[in-house]
Amino acid sequence: MLVLPVPMIVALLLGFLFFRSLLVDQRQPFLSVLLLACAGQSVLTSLVLYYGIGTLQPLQPVTASIIPAIVWVAFVESCLRQKPLPRDYMHLCVPILVIPCVLFVPAVIDTLLVVLFVGYGGAILFMLHVMKDDLAHMRLSAGHLPALIWRIIAIALIISAISDTLISLSLAYGFAALPGWILSISSSLGLLVIGYLCVSRDIEAKFDTAENDIAPRQPIDAGNDPARNTQKNSNASNTSSSHISTQPEPDAQNSRILQDLSTLLEGEKLYLDPDLTLARLSRKMGVPLKQLSTAINAVTGENVSRLINGYRIGHACTLLAQGQSVTTAMLDSGFNTKSNFNREFSRITGQTPSAWITARPAQTTKA
Repeated sequence: MLVLPVPMIVALLLGFLFFRSLLVDQRQPFLSVLLLACAGQSVLTSLVLYYGIGTLQPLQPVTASIIPAIVWVAFVESCLRQKPLPRDYMHLCVPILVIPCVLFVPAVIDTLLVVLFVGYGGAILFMLHVMKDDLAHMRLSAGHLPALIWRIIAIALIISAISDTLISLSLAYGFAALPGWILSISSSLGLLVIGYLCVSRDIEAKFDTAENDIAPRQPIDAGNDPARNTQKNSNASNTSSSHISTQPEPDAQNSRILQDLSTLLEGEKLYLDPDLTLARLSRKMGVPLKQLSTAINAVTGENVSRLINGYRIGHACTLLAQGQSVTTAMLDSGFNTKSNFNREFSRITGQTPSAWITARPAQTTKA
C-alpha cells in the first residue's frame, strides 16, 4: 500500500495549483513562481525526512531562503508597482548569501533563515500599515480582503521562523525526535497556507493601461486653484512684505481632493467598474496615489475601498428598490462576487440584501 507523507501531499496540491494558475487563472508571474517554489520545498522536505536522501539536506536552507524573497517580489508586483524595478529583483539573490553559510559556517544557517523570514514578513506587515490597506492595483470591490490575505501570508512567514527556533531549542535540550515532526508539520502547513492564499482571486491585481483611461485631470495644486489665485491677486499688494505662504493648509487640500473625487465619481460613475483600482483613480485625478489615499482617510476616516463600495452599495439599494434582483443589482453596481457584495452590504446597511428588501416596505409605511 502506497503511503505518501504529508509534505509530499502538500507538494502535489501546490503543483496542481501551479499548473492551474498557468492554464486557467493566468495570474501574475511571481505568484505562480511562488507556488512552484513552495511545491519544490515540500518535495525536498519529503525526500530528506521520509525517503532518507540525506545528500539533499544541504539544499533545504538554500531553497527555503528563496521563498520569503519571492513572497516580497510577488507582493510588490501585485500591490505596489505594475512592473517590479531592478532593485526588486535583487531580493532573489538571497540564496547567494546562504550558500557560503551552508559550506563554511553551518552554525549560523538557522539564525539567518529566521532573520530572512521574520524580516520579509515584517516588511510586508509594515507596508500594509503604512498604506492603510490601500493597495494600488487591487480591485476596490474586494474591500479589506486583499490586505487581510497578504497579512496572513506575512504572518505565515513569521510562524515559519518560529518553527525554526523551536527546532533549535529541541536539539539544544536533547529532544532529537522533535525536529523532524516540527519541520514536517510547520513547513507543510506554512507552505500550504501561502500557496493556497496566493491563488485567491481577491489578490489578483488589475493593471490598467494609460490608453484605456480618460486623460487625467489637472493635478490639484495651489497654483492651479482659481479661487486661491483670485485671492492671491487681490491681496498682492498686502502680501509682498508679510511672507504669507501660498500653500494650502493640509485640511483644506484634503477636502478639495475629496470634493474633486466626489465630482469625478458622480459624474463618470467610475464606481460601477468592477475593475476599478486606487492606481486608476490616482491617474485620472492627477493626484499622487499616496496623497489621494491620505486625503480620503483624513476626511472620511475610511480607506478608499470602503468609500468606493459605499457608492456601490448606494447604487445597489436604488436598483433593489426598483425591483431588480439581488444578482442584477450586485453585478450592475460594480461587484463581481456575491461574498464581497453581501459583506459590504451588511457593513453599510446593517442588513443582508434579502433582509433589506423585506424590511423596506415597513420602513416606507412608517415614513
